[in-house]
Amino acid sequence: MDLRSGSLEEREELLYELLDRAPDDVAAADEVRAVVRDYRDHHRSLYTRALNQADVFVDESLRGPLLAALTDARYNCQAWAAMGCAAGGFTEAVPALLDLIEDPDWNVREQAIRALGRLGDAKVVPAIAPLLGDPQEYTRQHAADALAEIGGPEALEALWHELEHRRFARIGYVASNLARFAPSVLPRLEGAATSPDPNQRYWAVIALGSTGDERVAPILERLMATDQGATVFDGRVDVAAKKALRTLRRIQSAIAARSAAS
Repeated sequence: MDLRSGSLEEREELLYELLDRAPDDVAAADEVRAVVRDYRDHHRSLYTRALNQADVFVDESLRGPLLAALTDARYNCQAWAAMGCAAGGFTEAVPALLDLIEDPDWNVREQAIRALGRLGDAKVVPAIAPLLGDPQEYTRQHAADALAEIGGPEALEALWHELEHRRFARIGYVASNLARFAPSVLPRLEGAATSPDPNQRYWAVIALGSTGDERVAPILERLMATDQGATVFDGRVDVAAKKALRTLRRIQSAIAARSAAS
């Protein structure tokens, strides 16, 4: 039996075996690559299952087939082709991915945004930033993640605008991704932690805790002791500061453990 014969269930089982072996077995990895390379000859189920583990086997030889599948609406596996392009670092996919962030299929949109986070640069920020206002929270989350992955001043400003203007009550995904711009963003977050708006203070302290930077601990300790401001969703700044301190300590402990292990 091979990946072209037998029942679909048998072929799927074989594919999973090959994927398990692929990191250390060149022949197994080549068999999986053949599913992506000759994708029109294989069942969509095999293609999607393979590309769910794209980082295991995608290489330069799959550049052409993945770029082709990315625009192949008839095969209808564009979300998984986006995963493969991201895993391979195929930046030529960016124009097609920008088209796909407006696709009616939520899975296609999600994977296109995630792939743009890995492949894009400042030029794609104007296309991703408006998604921070999308009605679907998961789309806003993926957009925020992608902007932080891309980095740079344009992405930072898009996220900061959401912190300041807060179109949605709960923006933890904005706070956690602003933290990824530390240490340069620390002064701005410290300023936001003194805002007259308790909602902005709340999310600023969440972001400060997520930086893992010891310098923010005195600010969090002060707010935990003194700031009982309430948010629109009945959160409290002092409670947020307490949680942020725990987050800060967890991050510091993880960093220390990695340093000790290395």
